[in-house]
Amino acid sequence: MLTYSFLNIENSKEPLVYVDQDVKFEADFFDRAKDFILDIKNVHIKGQFFYQDPFVTGNFEVEYDVIVPSTRSLKPVSIKNSFTFTENYAEVLPSEDEDAGTVILIENDIIDLQKAVEDNLLLNLPTINLTDAEKENGEFPEGEGWTVISEENYKNRPRNTINPQFDKLKNLFNK
Repeated sequence: MLTYSFLNIENSKEPLVYVDQDVKFEADFFDRAKDFILDIKNVHIKGQFFYQDPFVTGNFEVEYDVIVPSTRSLKPVSIKNSFTFTENYAEVLPSEDEDAGTVILIENDIIDLQKAVEDNLLLNLPTINLTDAEKENGEFPEGEGWTVISEENYKNRPRNTINPQFDKLKNLFNK
């Protein structure tokens, strides 16, 4: 688990406390992410903490390899991805006069970086995941009375078409 002491960072003789390590996930993360992630490997975090009264601020970059379900067919898609995030930690909430953005209140002197990585990883998963075949052939799912169209087809669709049901009512008051 990635936990750090607020007090150790605050009292550090160095201006920055560096983080550079692999991340391992427990079963509770996989339970939480079961609909979004099929597998995840090679998760690595780099960054640093620094203290600026009354906060410890962390700036991090996370790189990982993930297998997610295709957003079109639910087939597995391998993705290499990375993201950055910044978080502010405090032992007490700042006053309303201080513009600190989002502040995470810590308990018992422990900064839980593991939870921050897990949350930010889920927030930064790509929203469109396609297999190579799906990217190439451009086929979309369809069913009885419905079809999925591409974003390009949606933008190029005929506009201002009259709903046939309303077209029948056009001459209702002309009689």
